[in-house]
Amino acid sequence: MNLKKNILLKLFLAITFTSMLTSCDTGSYSWGWFAVSPVSSIGRRNLSFLIKGLVPTLTVSLISIAISVSLGLILALFGLSKIKVFNHVHRIWVELFRSVPVLVMLLWVYYGLPISTGIAIGILPAAIISLALTDSAFEAEIFRAGIKSIPKSQHEAARIMGCTEPQVLRYVILPQTIRNILPPLVNQFAYMLKISSIASVIGLGELTRKANELTVIEYRPLEIYTILIIEYLVLVLVVSFFARKIEEKLDSGREE
Repeated sequence: MNLKKNILLKLFLAITFTSMLTSCDTGSYSWGWFAVSPVSSIGRRNLSFLIKGLVPTLTVSLISIAISVSLGLILALFGLSKIKVFNHVHRIWVELFRSVPVLVMLLWVYYGLPISTGIAIGILPAAIISLALTDSAFEAEIFRAGIKSIPKSQHEAARIMGCTEPQVLRYVILPQTIRNILPPLVNQFAYMLKISSIASVIGLGELTRKANELTVIEYRPLEIYTILIIEYLVLVLVVSFFARKIEEKLDSGREE
């Protein structure tokens, strides 16, 4: 019920925001919602053009978050290791990629890495590499905090029962860790969906790029960018909905 109220509230705010834009005194600006209206043929064509950016946005976001979560888990284990070399790798990685702005990393990977290595990198791989590397530092700290939140008594009990260290990690520590860190992981994925828009600066045809291109053609920036806001809003709401369902399922499994 709370989730439905949250979704309805956000949709209401989006509609209210749109209404405020259309009703406020905009001086010489003349609104032209026909350009993005599903009623007119021009609007349907433009909406279809905007929606084409959905696939690149989801592709970059899903692949990047998968890589960053995997790297983050490995780095978290490095940070919790008793081997000092691994600890140093964790600390250097986190401090480095947490400090570099995403846009700077994107530009360096796309323009600088080919010069440094002699290997040409396409737009999509450059976006994925940049987003995955910068996000992996945050994922590492999320996993590290989640693993440390599990009581040591559970680890010791599993070892007494004859479990090896990998078995303790797989069957005891990680399942509880993932349950505990699910909300911040969802937040990172929502962040990834939004920050993927930065890939438009190197020409990736995602949602924001499509909106920029359509604005140049139709000269209706406010209408088009309002639709863009709604697109990202719907994406994040869908992610939140499925995340809440997963969380409820995990909670019900814990009660059983």
